[in-house]
Amino acid sequence: MLPVPTSEWLQPAFNDPLLDAQRSFRAALKALAEPGTLQQLDRALPLDLLQPATYALCLSFLDADTPLWLAPAFDSPAIRANLAFHCGCPIVAAREDALFALLDERELHDLSAFDNGSDRYPDQSCTLLIQLSALDGGRALSWQGPGIHDSRSVALPLAFDFWRERAARNAFPRGLDAFFAAEHRSLAAAQTAVSPIKNRGAA
Repeated sequence: MLPVPTSEWLQPAFNDPLLDAQRSFRAALKALAEPGTLQQLDRALPLDLLQPATYALCLSFLDADTPLWLAPAFDSPAIRANLAFHCGCPIVAAREDALFALLDERELHDLSAFDNGSDRYPDQSCTLLIQLSALDGGRALSWQGPGIHDSRSVALPLAFDFWRERAARNAFPRGLDAFFAAEHRSLAAAQTAVSPIKNRGAA
């Protein structure tokens, strides 16, 4: 556990705190309502290793009632200090205690410890905030489910093992919502959406 950070690490989150926060929140909700569609999340300023879209997701969803688990790559004094100041979210050491998890590509091989909710309280599942190097360039896969008319082709640069791991944690109404972010864009995969169905070939 890192020591409690000091104010020397603090920096602004948005150029226009009110307007930029509102626009970021609306874009994040639209991403979840329309799985697989790219949304601009370019209002937040970069923070340490967090790209603007990733940080905007944190600022949109995290508060004092949302315990957060940090991947080692993001467990820095600057990130802890600014999340504490701007979001007030508690940082937890155990994955099973987290309502949100901030992950990078190295932390996607095992999702078993994250809480996928219960039949009675599916909304208490953990939401994954995943920072990638890009949101395209991977194998194109067809997504189907709520918020998607017929199907939608998505080509995230992820190993198929990730989708198998996530599918193992999804049993309607339980499951893990996931937001993917890179640079100034984000897209989401809702827990109720059917994860990749068919291989459409290389992206």
